[in-house]
Amino acid sequence: MFYSIIIPLYNRPQEIKELLETLVLQTYRNFEVLVIEDGSVNDAADVVALFQDKLNLRYFTKPNTGQGFSRNFGFEQAKGDYFIIFDSDCLIPADYLEIVNNRLQTDWLDAYGGPDDSHPSFTPTQKAISYAMTSPFTTGGIRGNKKGIGQFHPRSFNMGLSRQVWEKAGGFIITRLGEDIELSIRIHSIGFKIGLIPEAKVFHKRRTSFYQFYKQLHFFGRARINIFKFFPTGGLKAVHFFPAAFTLFMLFWLISNAFTSPIAFLCNILLVTFLLLIFFDAWVKNKSFKVAILSVPAALIQLVAYGLGFMQDFWKRVILKNS
Repeated sequence: MFYSIIIPLYNRPQEIKELLETLVLQTYRNFEVLVIEDGSVNDAADVVALFQDKLNLRYFTKPNTGQGFSRNFGFEQAKGDYFIIFDSDCLIPADYLEIVNNRLQTDWLDAYGGPDDSHPSFTPTQKAISYAMTSPFTTGGIRGNKKGIGQFHPRSFNMGLSRQVWEKAGGFIITRLGEDIELSIRIHSIGFKIGLIPEAKVFHKRRTSFYQFYKQLHFFGRARINIFKFFPTGGLKAVHFFPAAFTLFMLFWLISNAFTSPIAFLCNILLVTFLLLIFFDAWVKNKSFKVAILSVPAALIQLVAYGLGFMQDFWKRVILKNS
C-alpha cells in the first residue's frame, strides 16, 4: 500500500528537520511526504531541500488558514491509498509504517489513531508534560489507551484515514478548536471502522515549558465545547467534566484553608493523596525522581488549564449562547 504522510507546518523549521530525519529511517519505504507550509514567516524551505534526495518529498506553501485546512490541502495533493497525518513536533519510530501496514493488511481499519510517548532525548519537563497528557489520573485514559473510556477518537498528532474515508466524509470542516475530534466523530457516524493501533506510537514533544503547556490545555478545554456545539447529543461525557470539577475543588480547597475546619482537613487529605498517586505513578513509569516531581505541577496545570478553558466557553457558548 502507498501512504501519503501529511504534515502542516507553521514557523517550525527545526521541528520539521527532526521529524524528517526520523522518516528517512522508516523500514517500510512505500510512502510520500507532503509538508504544507501554512503561511509561515520563518519557513522551512532550506531545511526541506536537505531531504529531497532522501525522501519522496513534496513541499507546498500557502496562505495561513490553520492546521485543519492545511491538512485538507494536503489531502487534495496526496497520491496515496491511505493518508497519515502527524504534528510537526513528533518523532516517528523507524518501524512505525511497517507496524501500520501489517495491521491494515491483517485487520483493516478505515481510520486509525496511535498513542504518544516521551522520547529518551526529551527534557524532564517534556517528559512530565507527556505523562500528564497520558496519565489515567488526568485524562482518564482517553488519549491512545486501548483501555480508554468510551468511543475511540483518533487525534491529529498521530492519525490515519483511507482515501475512501476522505472521499466520502470529506476533510476537516473546522481548522482548529477540536477539528480532529469532530472529524473522528463524523467518520464514526458514517459507519467506517475506526480503531487504535497501540503499537503505532509517536514521540510527541508537546510544549517545552509549563507556561506554553498551560496555554495549550486552556485551548483544549475550549475546543471540547466547540465539539459539543457540533454534536450536542454526544459531544460531552462525564470524563470531560472532570477537569472543571477538579478546578472547582481547587478553588474550594483554597477558600476552605483560610479557616480551620474539618472540611479543610478532609480537602487536604484528598488533595495530598491524589498528588502522591500521581507522583508515584510517574516515578514508576519514567524511572526518574525528577520527572516524578515535575509531573505533579504538570498534572495540576493539565487539569486546571483545561478546566478553566472548558468552563469559560461553557458559560459563554452554552449558558449565554454566544457564538
